[in-house]
Amino acid sequence: MKKQRVIILGAAGRDFHNFNTFFRANDMYDVVAFTATQIPDIDDRRYPPELSGALYPKGIPVYAESQIEELIRGLKVDVCVFSYSDVTHQHVMEVGSRVNAAGASFMLLGTEQTMLRSTKPVISVCATRTGSGKSQTSRRIVQLLMEKGYNVVAVRHPMPYGDLARQKVQRFATVKDLELHNCTIEEMEEYEPHIARGNVIYAGVDYEAILRAAENDQEGCDVILWDGGNNDFSFYKPDLSIAVTDPLRAGAELVYYPSQVVMRSSDVIIINKMDSASPEQVEEVEKNIAGVNPKAIVIHAESPVYAERPQVIEGKRVLCVEDGPTLTHGEMKFGAAVVAAHKYKAKEIIDPRPFTTGELTRTFEKYPNIGTLLPAMGYGPAQVKDLEASINQSDCDSVIIGTPIDLSRIIRINKPSTRVHYDLKETGHPDLSDVLTDFEKKYLKKNSISYAD
Repeated sequence: MKKQRVIILGAAGRDFHNFNTFFRANDMYDVVAFTATQIPDIDDRRYPPELSGALYPKGIPVYAESQIEELIRGLKVDVCVFSYSDVTHQHVMEVGSRVNAAGASFMLLGTEQTMLRSTKPVISVCATRTGSGKSQTSRRIVQLLMEKGYNVVAVRHPMPYGDLARQKVQRFATVKDLELHNCTIEEMEEYEPHIARGNVIYAGVDYEAILRAAENDQEGCDVILWDGGNNDFSFYKPDLSIAVTDPLRAGAELVYYPSQVVMRSSDVIIINKMDSASPEQVEEVEKNIAGVNPKAIVIHAESPVYAERPQVIEGKRVLCVEDGPTLTHGEMKFGAAVVAAHKYKAKEIIDPRPFTTGELTRTFEKYPNIGTLLPAMGYGPAQVKDLEASINQSDCDSVIIGTPIDLSRIIRINKPSTRVHYDLKETGHPDLSDVLTDFEKKYLKKNSISYAD
């Protein structure tokens, strides 16, 4: 039988996972290329032979998605596999239409084809949009389980933007590990909060190798926590699946891919940001949950924001620096820094666009609806340099840093600045403590001897 020639359409994350789990050892297919989008400078490289397996001794090239029609025709491709997230259903089918018009079939891989099984209990935390609040939800779960005496090892959705072979399996337990692995700002935003709370976090490229390393971590492992990225579904088969929704973008949970997959397959759905959203927005999300997953446990939660140095904000003209992906392909119009600016009565939020340079200027050109916020873009040294320059030449009194990391550790800021923090705070019952008590009884207490050993 003739092998099907395949291109995997991705953004340096699920694309590699789909290849590893479904295609790498599958002699019915011949993966001739990956394509890349969303993230800058991740095309024009190669998925290395150290990771691609025996069927691909030379590795697999990565091209820009903009070349898809040319690639389909030139490489005689039979099937294109859509493998990235946080895009509208309209976008998915527009890509599918381009693929079909160029002569190839269009494929979406499902949960059973791509989820790996663990020897440990697994909790997955996913979301319906980037910036919904997965990180603070994951931190809350880790805190509650650690208070019960369990060792939790977190595994983060991939962000392999550097040397893929070296990034096969990455373990982060200290801030020095971030430097060791040459992490981007985007990676540090996800890893550093876990490290600060004393739990180990893994990431990388080969998520079966990562899972086995996490299960056998030197600090011990009772529970695997899948800390998702974008609005993607878990790479691991969960024993408890939790979805976080964002009522500030009410309705997105039904029209973004794969948000509905996450919504429909979750045991627990958190409606976050109750302190920022309107009653009408919350009601819309509640209605949508009831429509697609009426059996889910629904938890209501807030994400209160507090500043380390409120005096840097009050009465000042401030520059708000926010998490990059939340503002770009996440399409969020404000973040924690803006909330803090209003809470602590800033005089004015300044527009950063007249002061941006290089990569930051190009980011605003690509995403013109960001508005009067500065995304903390840092996918590489050039972006980090431009971020520093853009902040330092801005006409403001002070800087509010709304990213989850200590940005002053990465760049030099020549103005007074303050970090803002946010955590998950459930309101009423059921809450995460209730859910985890049931999880403990089902998956930990009765197996306490085997898991303790």
